Formats: sequence, C-alpha cells, structure tokens
Amino acid sequence: MILFVDALTVIDFSYLCAKRGAVGESWIVDMTLHGQLNEESMVLDFAKVKKQIKRIIDNTIDHKLAIPSQLNCQFEQSDGRVSFDYEFSGHHLAMSAPDEAVCVVEGTQIDEQSVIAFLKAQILPQMPDNVKDIEINLRPEETTSFYYHYSHGLKKHDGNCQRIIHGHRSLIGIFFDDVSMPRLQKEWSQRWEDIYLGTLEDKIEHAQLKYISAKEQDYAFAYESSQGYFEMVISKARCEILPCDTTVECIAEYLAGEIKNAYPDKQVKVRAYEGVGKGAIAYA
Repeated sequence: MILFVDALTVIDFSYLCAKRGAVGESWIVDMTLHGQLNEESMVLDFAKVKKQIKRIIDNTIDHKLAIPSQLNCQFEQSDGRVSFDYEFSGHHLAMSAPDEAVCVVEGTQIDEQSVIAFLKAQILPQMPDNVKDIEINLRPEETTSFYYHYSHGLKKHDGNCQRIIHGHRSLIGIFFDDVSMPRLQKEWSQRWEDIYLGTLEDKIEHAQLKYISAKEQDYAFAYESSQGYFEMVISKARCEILPCDTTVECIAEYLAGEIKNAYPDKQVKVRAYEGVGKGAIAYA
C-alpha cells in the first residue's frame, strides 16, 4: 500500500555552495510512504505523518546552514559549537555558532538529491515497522515571476529564525499605483541574488570577534540570543546592511521606502515573501 502527502511542509534553510557561498533556499516537501496496513487499517495516520515527519525535518535541517561533508572548508566542531572559514569565488564567509545551527550533509554539494538522501536516513528509522520505505520529493515553488535567494538571522526571534545564517527563496512584487513593475522586480531580484541581509544593530568591529577572523573587505556581525552566541563575517560585496531587523515585515517596509525615494511621485506597494506562501505588504 502507498500513502502520499503532497506539500507536507516547506524547508527554509541556507546551504554552503562552492561557487555562490551561502544560498538561501525554500523547498516544498512531498512524501510517499510504502508499507503494510496497521491495526487501524492505515499505513500511517495522516495527522501523525505531518506531525512526526515535520518534527524530524525541523530538527535536522530546517532553518539551519547545510554544509556538504566533502566541501574543502576549514570546519571545527567542539564544546557545543561549530565554526567554519570558507573562501569562494573571490569572497569570504566565516561563522561560529551553537551546534544546532548547522547540519552536515554527505556529498560534494547540497542539492535536491543529497538532501533527499540525508532526510531519508533521518526519517525512515523513526517510522513504525509496517512502513517499509519512503520516497521524498523536494521542489521549489513554481513561478514565472522574479525571486531572490537570501540569508539572514533574527536575534530577537524566540525560535530557530535566530540562527545567524539561514534563508529563503523568495518572490518579490513591486507595484506603482497597483500596476506591477516587472523591471524593478528584476532589478531587486538581481541585486539581492544570494545576498546576506544584515542588521546594522548587529554589526561589530573586527576586533570584537571571539571565535573567527575577518578580512579587510568583510563585514562582521554578532549577537547573543536564547540559543547562544552567534557571529559571522562576510565579504561586503555579498552583503547589504539594513537599518532595521530583517523580518519580512521590515524587508517589505525597507524596499518600499527605497523605491519611494527613487520614485517620489508614485504610490509604491511592495509584496515581499519569506519562502513559500507567506510574507508582508508595505506601502509608501
């Protein structure tokens, strides 16, 4: 018997890429379970599928930075902390954070297939005996509109969004007097492709770093939150500093303000997304 659950959940995370650095991503998860009927005449109760499997995904990869095990990267893990230092395409990225902010995925790169193998190894051993196999499909949101990949961290968040490098693949909508402006949507999606959105309040001097080192062309960020102490450095060319938190509400408001400054005679509306199917709207 086969049980399927489409769009079971969405994985919002960042991964370390040899060419692109930290890439924010959002993948929709479809799940198929193969097995025998249990005493309830089910393979597994749908409610349990959603709750149990989503919990495993949330605990293992969601809102984390995924690092391929075979990436040529300086990587250290000890005393409940993980640190790495990496150079890619002429840029620099380093981070130190509590262990739970990172997951290591077997392979040379992070892609759908390597993450599927990782998730299957985490999920299948925790399934009831009557579930003999699982299939996982990971897919981005289907769209013909413009989007960008971004990473960020939210120190004030009481959940996993506080992890300093996690991210999303997000659509962007820009409107003048309720008329869509695809040219501006394209400009901002290109400007923020694979960007790290930092908060000015979290920016520190290089000398204040405790666990990692910065290069001259880097920005440095650090903060203490409920999960522990986080710090990172990133090349200035791969980062944009916002004068506000980087929640989707603040991102929408920031974009609306920047666009209004450039086009003061227009009524500006920004529809900003945080991953799939959720976001914020701001006017200026």
